Amino acid sequence: LTTVRVPDGVDAKAVAGRLLREYNIEIAGGFGPLAGQIWRVGLMGFNSRPENVMLLLAALKEVLP
Repeated sequence: LTTVRVPDGVDAKAVAGRLLREYNIEIAGGFGPLAGQIWRVGLMGFNSRPENVMLLLAALKEVLP
């Protein structure tokens, strides 16, 4: 599991929703005091393949403001 800090001014849920709808990539948000402040990204198994990591990074580049 990799945690990523959500940039200031970015709606964490909106970005996660777009990733799921537009790219079929699912990431999760933080819990408790970290809700809305981090994303939890699973990068193990199939998702650890370099091409899948690059797909995630390219998708994030497209959906982040």
